Amino acid sequence: MAKKIVNNVEVDLTTEEEAQRTIDAENFEKEKVERQAQIDLKASAKAKLIAGEPLTEAEANTIVL
Repeated sequence: MAKKIVNNVEVDLTTEEEAQRTIDAENFEKEKVERQAQIDLKASAKAKLIAGEPLTEAEANTIVL
């Protein structure tokens, strides 16, 4: 069981706190993957523009004019 510090005293997390901690960790990883996918998509769009290749619709949507 995980611990937390409250008023300089180490205590166990409740079941609800542990569940929330797990959900938060999963959400963090999901957001991290989504951010990286967006970064990769922008890089792909930029490379295709430089090379004169056609963009996919998703790549075109990343361009801000």
